[in-house]
Amino acid sequence: MSGVSEKVWRKLPEGAREALTNGVSQSELQTALLEVSRSRAAAVTPARLMQRWREDRFVQPSTADPRALVKTQAMLWERLPEQFAGVELSPLTPLGTCSAVATIDQNQVVSTIRGTEVPSDPTNELALEAAARRRAGQARVDLATCQRVVRAQMVDGPGMFAHFQLFVLVSSARDTGSGRIEAEMLTDHLRFWHDVLGDQAQLTFTTFAPSAVRERIDDTVRPALKVDFVEDPKRDKGANYYAGTALGLGVGDAELGDGGFTCWTADLLGDAKERCLTSCVSTERLTAVLNPGA
Repeated sequence: MSGVSEKVWRKLPEGAREALTNGVSQSELQTALLEVSRSRAAAVTPARLMQRWREDRFVQPSTADPRALVKTQAMLWERLPEQFAGVELSPLTPLGTCSAVATIDQNQVVSTIRGTEVPSDPTNELALEAAARRRAGQARVDLATCQRVVRAQMVDGPGMFAHFQLFVLVSSARDTGSGRIEAEMLTDHLRFWHDVLGDQAQLTFTTFAPSAVRERIDDTVRPALKVDFVEDPKRDKGANYYAGTALGLGVGDAELGDGGFTCWTADLLGDAKERCLTSCVSTERLTAVLNPGA
């Protein structure tokens, strides 16, 4: 990516890079880029459009059966506890939604020319909404959404697409000491996922950094769940993404999603006492598990 971009910058007049990145306002840059897009769109032919439809991985339709997906979504919403407020997110989110609060490179996100980006992870968006509700005075915020996302990094293998759907939970509250609020949020999330995934659920956790949460898992979370909640000490996925404790969600050998504690609402609100737990599953993967012969 950097080699290609440098080649483009060399084609432009000296000073163009500085002017576009720092020399004009966001609205001025947006106006110029909109004009460029309008001119390029005017040159698109039907034949070229057909070629892009066939070859562009960002626009190719998923092979998932939408009727089966809708049934999975309906089941998830029906089983969601009343305490979780459903949120219908916009198909756009502010530029930097992932890179500003998480360890995601902006090159892995589809950015737009209007100062927005195409959602790549609804947990970040729900964290923004949770922070807004916490700032408005809500003591504890529990949110859920189902959203189709797009990720720009290359994916390999059959059935792998640049876009897919996630069902997400995010909870946020202020620290009450000794990992108590974290234990409450963990219990609520895991009870839901166990209810969804059934007795074959594989619920795991990994502690990346020592904290009181590890003790609460033993004396509070596990007794409340009354199902296996297995420690996975070998996991290193998400070590730089989650703060302290990460979750794994699956059925048998099928990995369906993950989650964990983050610093996102703490960063957004400028309060180190804020706690935020996220968890999510891929609805396509879950649908395949629920309908193995489909």
